[in-house]
Amino acid sequence: MGSLTCTASDLAPLLLTTTTTTLNATAIAEFLCSRFNTISIKFNDTTHAIDNTYLLFSAYLVFAMQLGFAMLCAGSVRAKNTMNIMLTNVLDAAAGALSYYLFGFAFAFGAPSNAFIGRHFFGLHNIPSLSGGDYSFFLYQWAFAIAAAGITSGSIAERTQFVAYLIYSSFLTGFVYPVVSHWFWSADGWASPIRSNNLLFGSGSIDFAGSGVVHMVGGIAGLWGAVIEGPRIGRFDRTGRSVALRGHSASLVVLGTFLLWFGWYGFNPGSFLTILKSYGEGGTYYGQWSAIGRTAVTTTLAGCTAALTTLFSKRLLAGHWNVLDVCNGLLGGFAAITSGCSVVEPWAAIVCGFVAAWVLIGCNKVAEKLKYDDPLEAAQLHGGCGAWGLIFTGLFATEAYVNEVYAGKPGRPFGLLMGGGGKLLAAQIVQVLVVLVWVSATMGPLFYGLHKLKLLRISREDETQGMDMTRHGGFAYVYHDEDDPSIKPEFMMRRVGATDDASPAITTP
Repeated sequence: MGSLTCTASDLAPLLLTTTTTTLNATAIAEFLCSRFNTISIKFNDTTHAIDNTYLLFSAYLVFAMQLGFAMLCAGSVRAKNTMNIMLTNVLDAAAGALSYYLFGFAFAFGAPSNAFIGRHFFGLHNIPSLSGGDYSFFLYQWAFAIAAAGITSGSIAERTQFVAYLIYSSFLTGFVYPVVSHWFWSADGWASPIRSNNLLFGSGSIDFAGSGVVHMVGGIAGLWGAVIEGPRIGRFDRTGRSVALRGHSASLVVLGTFLLWFGWYGFNPGSFLTILKSYGEGGTYYGQWSAIGRTAVTTTLAGCTAALTTLFSKRLLAGHWNVLDVCNGLLGGFAAITSGCSVVEPWAAIVCGFVAAWVLIGCNKVAEKLKYDDPLEAAQLHGGCGAWGLIFTGLFATEAYVNEVYAGKPGRPFGLLMGGGGKLLAAQIVQVLVVLVWVSATMGPLFYGLHKLKLLRISREDETQGMDMTRHGGFAYVYHDEDDPSIKPEFMMRRVGATDDASPAITTP
């Protein structure tokens, strides 16, 4: 929206007539301008209020994804570990809030700063401010930070000590994730597309809502945790064959998936941060509100395409229709489109979702071959599909949408397959490699140190019995896992069928 200004010196000459003196014209002009400026201030205040309300609503949606994570995780683990995994999800939000408040937000968005890390706004000092935003911006970014931590918790579920969750969650949300978000989202970041003098191919990497910043960070962190811990007891037999340790509730998995789907409409469209912004001269039906709607559409199409692709692909590969695989495929499509959701056409989102489904299937095959155990497929889903999403953006980002979303720099590179050359694709590949190296260099040693200090994995006895009983005072509810050999039912229902033996004759005395 253009600025509305009025000065008496500009307006007074227009009011001069044969019956109006210069003094009267100036007085009238000052009166009109004062009223005009008051209205202008009210319009500006209204714009800020609408934009902040939109951002707060988006933050609430993203935070609601924590409930989705909790349900998804609970349904994906065995019943004997339900309380444990639910508690870790609460812990991610609680510990993440304090660490992000004290350090994380400052490291991520503490401007002015250098290209590597922020250095202002520790403990939200001097917030709100012009460079640091309002409290709503902090809340929104905190919701993103704990989403990354929630991804990691799924990879190391059912075998990790409680203290390890506290340590890794605080470190991830307070340092590892904020540094990455500074690089790619802060105006000072060395690879940020909104940096005025961009250092990365004159373009920066376009990761609009976090395929790399959020999903790859959480997925790679979980990968290192799961690798250092090793697989769960019984996940692979003595010959090395994979043994399915099925989660206890498909209903909770589906519920969690729908909650995550709902929250993704705050995750992707909400990343515009503002809504009341017109494109061009204004006064038309097209503006940032339209781009927000398009982003919701591309998000939906990518996830739905990935779900259907997974459904039919797994039917051909495994011979049955599996709702759990479909849920993971859906989430893989969402994770992939998150990078380019605002700068691609809806038809391209279908391509993104189709490929994302096969990326997830391929990553799961590789994980099985390498005897890698991830109860929620978090590293494969968020790490693998997140990396594909960054590459996809470098291929399919359109010129018009890139210029709308990242205005202010003419001639900006866009997707290779859309005629924009290879600079953006090169920047996207750099982001994939940089995130991989950074998270590996920080979270890998952390998990290894916890392992050496015997603070990472629980004992064999605790893992066999389940952490709900040994660590949390009892089971979440009465339920017996199908693979639990310790359960000896008092009776068992048996199928009754015809036999070849003749019924004994009944004689009477």
